[in-house]
Amino acid sequence: MVEPILKTEEQAVLALRALYRRYGYTPYKMSQFESYDLYVRNKDFLVSDKIITFSGDSGRLLALKPDVTLSIVKNAPEGPGEIQKVYYNENVYRDYREILQTGLECVGDVGSYEIAEVVTLAVRSLEALGGNFVLNISHMGLMAAALEASGLSAEEKRRAADCLRQKSSHELFSLCRGNPAAWERLGALISSRGSGDDVLPALGKVLTSPKEQEALEELRELWGLLKDCGCESHVCLDFSVANSLRYYSGVVFRGYLEGIPERILSGGQYDSLARKMGRQCRAIGFAVYLDLLQERQSQEASLDVDTLILHDGTIDVSVLTAAAQEAAKEGSVLVSRTIPRDRGFRRLVEFKNGRRKP
Repeated sequence: MVEPILKTEEQAVLALRALYRRYGYTPYKMSQFESYDLYVRNKDFLVSDKIITFSGDSGRLLALKPDVTLSIVKNAPEGPGEIQKVYYNENVYRDYREILQTGLECVGDVGSYEIAEVVTLAVRSLEALGGNFVLNISHMGLMAAALEASGLSAEEKRRAADCLRQKSSHELFSLCRGNPAAWERLGALISSRGSGDDVLPALGKVLTSPKEQEALEELRELWGLLKDCGCESHVCLDFSVANSLRYYSGVVFRGYLEGIPERILSGGQYDSLARKMGRQCRAIGFAVYLDLLQERQSQEASLDVDTLILHDGTIDVSVLTAAAQEAAKEGSVLVSRTIPRDRGFRRLVEFKNGRRKP
């Protein structure tokens, strides 16, 4: 078997680059080193706070870049109508590892179209990586508005936000005991997951403050645009998706691929980060963690057969043969009376007592 010339992550970079170019995004390149001050001032924004530092020739402390977004926002345009759309393929350094990361950023006078475009490109990015996928979407403005209207103390709000992230309904209920209004609105958020067609009307009946309604309207508009693009079947509203309220102010999202247990894509609207950095602009973007593709490929390579058909000898041979031929259409198949110790498989089909087990 001839090995592919390009690695899995290299193929992904080419596919994503072509996708982003089609929508007018231009390449962004940065040096390996950036001022350490840029990162230390915004440590909470970073995926990891383990930053590798060096002393420059002038004695200035430099860092091997752990992130690309901060550098892009630092130089963002601020004039009316000005928008910078860039994509990048960069090695970043986190937890003392070199990680290949690609992504895009849209900064400047960002409006509803740009937000919908970036979220749609997140869906298309997952699609380009292959396999089954889902993009989970939330809204930090909605979470902040619901917490504000809950009547909880500052410490209780912090704990309630943690409950939402962890989907801990029991702990949230205990926290809101004695405050039925808080439980009604926060309980609605924690239990809401699924299509916007179902979730948004239900939340609209409970989250009624002006700020809550404003955030819900933004989600309704986004959901409608995603439906127009045919993306809704791969999108799920899930309010356990939550980033720091210090940096994120609007829609946030995470993408998952089948076979990879952690998020492979992460992004959102981080207007508050731009404000914190002294920039009068809006911003939204996402990153794709391509190193996880290599891990998935390694796991798949360790599997010897696509389908294992296990039987106890009581099934009719014609039924067994038909099942094997059907499975062979999808890939390799092994028929056996026992689970082999030295063979890995992706899917198990089992026949027992003359019948196929569900």
